[in-house]
Amino acid sequence: MILNCIAVDDEPLALDMVCSYIEQTPSLNLVGRYAGSVDALRGIHEKDIDLIFLDIRMPDLSGIELARILEQYRVKGNMRVVFTTAFDQYAFDGFKVDALDYLLKPFSFVDFSKTVTKALSYFELIRNPETQPLIKPEEPKEQEPKYLYLKVEHQLMRIALDDIIYIEGLKDYVKVYLLSEPKPVLSLISMKTLEEKLPADKFMRIHRSFIVSLDKIKATNKKSIQIAQATIPVTDQYKEIFNKFIESWS
Repeated sequence: MILNCIAVDDEPLALDMVCSYIEQTPSLNLVGRYAGSVDALRGIHEKDIDLIFLDIRMPDLSGIELARILEQYRVKGNMRVVFTTAFDQYAFDGFKVDALDYLLKPFSFVDFSKTVTKALSYFELIRNPETQPLIKPEEPKEQEPKYLYLKVEHQLMRIALDDIIYIEGLKDYVKVYLLSEPKPVLSLISMKTLEEKLPADKFMRIHRSFIVSLDKIKATNKKSIQIAQATIPVTDQYKEIFNKFIESWS
């Protein structure tokens, strides 16, 4: 598989480096290089592009702003963005626009190659969904490894569902409390989005700010549950469905 790429960076040396890395990679085809987002936007309309290596801090139109504009084209071509920047504080902003990856300058060819491998896996999945391993009907579903993928700092973290104790919502972020970690994992995702990703037979929202793993509950009454070292209230909005679950205990 060969991916068509463009590079966008207002720093000539940085642009030369990214283009050099692309040209040294057999699976990538450099179809354009641009010193600014505005010029890149014009070129994107004229070319068939899979992957954009995009600087963030640029005059006129930032890389983040360009990525937001490009989101409307995702359905047409599954175009993806890899941000390249010297400022790691932009990592969360990058993931807000669903960047495929985030390369912190100065990055090596090894780091670049790891990102390319991730991109190839993504496009292989998109273009050839039939290559995904199929689950044999006779295999119990419970035997499948179950994971949740969350954006933590500037990388994707794989979390086993069985490792999750409970989840606490904090505006646009969540804290995920795990059996295997002494401190909660912080991720940029809404509670609603995360709730949709979790299997309803294993997790339940009992409060606007809390989702709990049902098999980790130690004790409960009509108003709250005890889980790990925490006592979490069950609010009126979720009492009916939670009480139905509790009835199954008796």
